[in-house]
Amino acid sequence: MAKPPVELLTGTASASIILLHGLGADGFDLAPVAEALNLPNVRFILPHAESRAVTINGGYVMPAWYDIRQPDISQQQDEAGFMQSRTLVADLIQQEIARGISSERIVLAGFSQGGAVALYSGLTLGLPLAGIVALSTYLPQLPAEITAIPKIWAAHGTHDDIIPLSLSQSSYARLTEPQLEMHTYPMTHEISTKEIADLRAWLVTQLG
Repeated sequence: MAKPPVELLTGTASASIILLHGLGADGFDLAPVAEALNLPNVRFILPHAESRAVTINGGYVMPAWYDIRQPDISQQQDEAGFMQSRTLVADLIQQEIARGISSERIVLAGFSQGGAVALYSGLTLGLPLAGIVALSTYLPQLPAEITAIPKIWAAHGTHDDIIPLSLSQSSYARLTEPQLEMHTYPMTHEISTKEIADLRAWLVTQLG
């Protein structure tokens, strides 16, 4: 049975951010980021990925949104893993809608693997979202043509040695609409204080 997600809220929820962690982490990993964003009346939902064998790590079982089969993560995509994680994200969105938060007040966000799932889900579920946040990640192959692109705020480290900036930039080039706001920071595979400040300003604009 899946563990319930971490939830953080100060005040009364008028919007929600579903924030997905990276490989080998859990929902608690990004709680400090949610707290640093300091957004009153925004409910943060931080789910936990199921544990699965990760091929690139010798089949070691760890929390992962999908399997990684090649050093080039854009190759041999684990479509079943992405679809399974998208179902979890869709369920979380529907739970928030049932709590009175419209999809237009919901942001999908994630770091690394979680960011790839946020993009995959947000671009294929066909729901009008407040936006997608993609931190140190890339745009995976999508199972269908994109019909509408929510506003996307993306950030990446210029010295990222896990997901190269070049891979991130080339993958985003597949987005044909001018909806992507891309930022780079002098960092590795991490989240910086300046990045959080810039993201907070964007979220305030998107959510009011």
